[in-house]
Amino acid sequence: RSTPTQEATGATNWTAISGGGSHSMALKSDGTLWAWGKNQFGQVGDGTTSSNRSTPTQEATGATNWTAISAGHEFTVALKSDGTLWAWGNSSYGQLGDGTILPSLTHTYRSTPTQEATGATNWALISAGGKHSMALKSDGTLWGWGRNSGGQLGDGTTTDISTPTQEATGATNWTTIAAGWGFTVAIK
Repeated sequence: RSTPTQEATGATNWTAISGGGSHSMALKSDGTLWAWGKNQFGQVGDGTTSSNRSTPTQEATGATNWTAISAGHEFTVALKSDGTLWAWGNSSYGQLGDGTILPSLTHTYRSTPTQEATGATNWALISAGGKHSMALKSDGTLWGWGRNSGGQLGDGTTTDISTPTQEATGATNWTTIAAGWGFTVAIK
């Protein structure tokens, strides 16, 4: 498409969007989460990996309390109104934060929302990068997990991490974040 084209449902209650490597995510004003695009690792979150989705498809749980989304490369992270953080899709480097590293060569994945390993209820902001995730807590601390080959998690190492780990300075005045393909930027 070389000109703006409305999505197939014609819905008028979309409130937030995020584009990933090969899929798109969107929130509606009723707190539901929808996705479309490539789905080979379950990044659409509808419980399948059988086919790509060409129209918006609701995530499998049908939850109505989603508040923020961020689509990465073959995975998604999202926040609920209770401050919990959830992820699904490819976790070949631990980018889902659920404590697992699932080799993509075996086509292992999470095709439905899975809560991150710590069970924290004070997540405030998220950003999905190429193969890593970054998040801020309401106390102003910055956390990361997933691929870390270039030190993009900011923990002082280059070791991949599969659970949320605080960045090395321990600062409590971070206000915003953005995760790129292999790097992260943040503002205090």
